[in-house]
Amino acid sequence: MLPILKLNLTTNTTEEIIIPKEWERDFLGGASLAARMLYSTLTKDLDPLSPESPLLFINGPLTGTNGPTTGRFVICGKGPATGLWAESHIGGFWGPELRKAGYDGLWIYGKAPAWSYVWIQDGRLEVRTAAHLIGKDVYETQELVKAELGVKGARVAVIGEAGEHGIKYASICCDHGRMAGRTGMGAVMGSKNLKAIAVHGTHKFEVTEQYAVVRSEANRELRQDNEAKVMGEVGSAGAANYSEYLGAMPSKYYHQGSFEAVDNISGAKITESILVGQSACQGCVIACGRVVNLGDGQKRKGPEYETVVGFGPNLLIDDLNEVVRLGEMCDKYGMDSISTANTIGLAFHLFEMGKITPQDTGGLVLHWGDFLAVRQLIRMIANREGIGAVMAEGARALGAAFGAEDEAVQVNGLEAAYHDPRGVSGMALSYATSPRGACHNQSDYFFVDWGHTHEDIGIQFFERHAQAEKAANVAKHQDYRTHYNSVLICIFAHVPPQTQVGLINAQLNLNWTVDDLMRSGERAWNLKRAINNRMGLMRENDKLPKAFLEPYKEGGAAGFVPDIQAMLAAYYEARGWDWASGKPTREKLVELGLDEAAKDLWG
Repeated sequence: MLPILKLNLTTNTTEEIIIPKEWERDFLGGASLAARMLYSTLTKDLDPLSPESPLLFINGPLTGTNGPTTGRFVICGKGPATGLWAESHIGGFWGPELRKAGYDGLWIYGKAPAWSYVWIQDGRLEVRTAAHLIGKDVYETQELVKAELGVKGARVAVIGEAGEHGIKYASICCDHGRMAGRTGMGAVMGSKNLKAIAVHGTHKFEVTEQYAVVRSEANRELRQDNEAKVMGEVGSAGAANYSEYLGAMPSKYYHQGSFEAVDNISGAKITESILVGQSACQGCVIACGRVVNLGDGQKRKGPEYETVVGFGPNLLIDDLNEVVRLGEMCDKYGMDSISTANTIGLAFHLFEMGKITPQDTGGLVLHWGDFLAVRQLIRMIANREGIGAVMAEGARALGAAFGAEDEAVQVNGLEAAYHDPRGVSGMALSYATSPRGACHNQSDYFFVDWGHTHEDIGIQFFERHAQAEKAANVAKHQDYRTHYNSVLICIFAHVPPQTQVGLINAQLNLNWTVDDLMRSGERAWNLKRAINNRMGLMRENDKLPKAFLEPYKEGGAAGFVPDIQAMLAAYYEARGWDWASGKPTREKLVELGLDEAAKDLWG
């Protein structure tokens, strides 16, 4: 890997960090390498919004090489809402441009004395004033910085007003609406008085002759993959209809098991009615990004599955145009659409229960399906106005403020996404054990429950409502996706494990097998667990919110709830984790070469 540039914003000083070869071998890059780099820094007493808190932007070993969906990078630190390990993945062109500028990562700490932005060009770094950018949305900020720099090809990662105001689920945006949404890294960036980071480079990243051959074949196969074709044609929102059929698409804040108007907000509807183009990240042959026109002649970013469901069925809104506008509002403010829609859904739910009243909302009446009320709540959250001030802290905080924390659909402070474990039971373990809270991307196991197996690495198919018997399968899938998050291949890309091994070996001069790939994922998963254990996470934290343990009365999952305790018991056994403490056993950590973590957790 290229050096990591470490910037102290307090003193405006930098240093270059060379990654040890054994870390590159054991963790490759991306979120896995970030966990190794930040292991000693992330402590229980560290305030995520303090100057000392790290914000690490880091590439994978294949970023920018035009391999299959390898234009990605990840942003890591400590989650301001969770107090746990945080990683937020993002595509676009910023990561490859950072590599062209001479670095594979940017580690930021400290706090600038005034609002600033960073400009990195071919190994040179400059901190500039950003006073004129405050209050600008993410798209305005990108264009203003680009115009100011006057450098063709510069890429800019920015926060919006949500990051400026410390919204706990503030996102970081780059390029054409690509969002690092989950875990609130935008709030961490804002806490450092950092509005934007612009990068540009002219260095060429060389690839080996063998890598070019393997890359070409891998991209050819990906173009022919049926799932990739569907993703290109209808985007991730194309999953809405099937998910609704299975009872895995939650409606009315996870309290209604079907949504009759699903056809009004589906990926097919987007394609038929408002789609005018596609967008892709650097080197991607799928092009899952949607470009839409709502009839006003303006091209907009179209919604992905999570945004469609979050602002559609979750709030009982069936107007596609309004769903698009609500997602766009979140993006402009720089707020994670999943957490925003989840927290707003909780507010509607508590209003219906009588726990929140018009007196609490400043007179705003929260009726299901009222998109105007949703617009107002988004504004209030972004500006911390009225009830928006507590909603800005997340669903867990909102529930606690009104004596109903158990009504919040979250795990460890991260709001759940929209893949209901009552419809696809494997997601029960994915949510309960994810290192960053109720995350659907650390293991998107719903794909396996739909039949997408990986027999070559032991990931088999179990009936979608199977329970403890699939626990070891979930663990293997988590390890596999953790590997994805180290090499930074998009989870929308079905790149066979043997092909991934071929790419890694060709470019990095390694001699990996598929077993090495899986072991690398297992190593990083356990390291992240150890980080969270050190920050106070215990077995009791591995749980599901109340809503997931109450059966639906209707829909494809009616009557079913996951037996999470039985699933966890089988999972712990498969993982080699200690049931009493929730920690990986000493033996497991040593087996994986994590001796430092073994000593820290067990003495």
